[in-house]
Amino acid sequence: MNPLKIHSEFRPTGDQPQAIEKLSAGLKDGQKHQVLLGVTGSGKTYTMANVIASTQRPALILAHNKTLAAQLYAEFAELFPDNAVEYFVSYYDYYQPEAYVPTTDTYIQKDAAINERIDKMRHAATRNLLDREDCIIIASVSCIYGLGSPEAYHQMLLYLERGMTVERDFALKKLTEILYKRSEFLERGRFRVRGDVIDIFPVYEDDALVRVEFFGDEVAEIYRVDSLTGEILAELKKTTIYPASHYVVSEDRLHTACEAIEAELEEHLAWLKEHGKNLEAQRLEQRTRYDLELLRHV
Repeated sequence: MNPLKIHSEFRPTGDQPQAIEKLSAGLKDGQKHQVLLGVTGSGKTYTMANVIASTQRPALILAHNKTLAAQLYAEFAELFPDNAVEYFVSYYDYYQPEAYVPTTDTYIQKDAAINERIDKMRHAATRNLLDREDCIIIASVSCIYGLGSPEAYHQMLLYLERGMTVERDFALKKLTEILYKRSEFLERGRFRVRGDVIDIFPVYEDDALVRVEFFGDEVAEIYRVDSLTGEILAELKKTTIYPASHYVVSEDRLHTACEAIEAELEEHLAWLKEHGKNLEAQRLEQRTRYDLELLRHV
């Protein structure tokens, strides 16, 4: 890992050195809350960058909207070019929640448009947060929404190392479990199989594949490959493939969740029927049973 190091022709001036020193000391002393005050244009971003470099600690920077988050991301990426500066905001360009209008018996299906570029950046942020210590995440408040357990997410990784013993079919099964789709046409979140060679296009990459070559039940070679030209960019000793979705869960946890949903459904159906809402109860049961069936066949 690279140390958190600022690349800039500027140096702290005015009140900045004093602020950097006091904020850094507060962090080292374990203070939970500190406030940096300053008018617009007084160099607060540069001051906080120096605090990060001084303490050598990974940082999460929260902004209240995407526009400000994007501005901060650009500034910190310029200040820390050798480190993992990542962007984590909501990936929805449009979102229509699921709804039901009982007076007209109208069901409105959930609809959404996902920004693929932002989705890629979210996955890259998650990967680097788990892989690296020199990580600075710029996020909007959407990062506080539940993404599941970090421990469960980490258990779903596919780890491969040159020379390790692992069946090719096990690797294929694991890829499908972490929601990669098999296809002859590679794009983010898909993999291709040709004999003993598996090409994987990770969701956190722009233009590079991971190629794994097997010899029997052994991982013979691992390469980083240009997705457009097929040129080998690097030989790898090991690689970790992260899930194609932040919402991936193990089979056991999915089974437990389905049981909890069924129990909650029965409880809510009883309440609806008790209050004479039979139509709502019927529609709720139909929709939930349908969704549970889909979950069990994921």
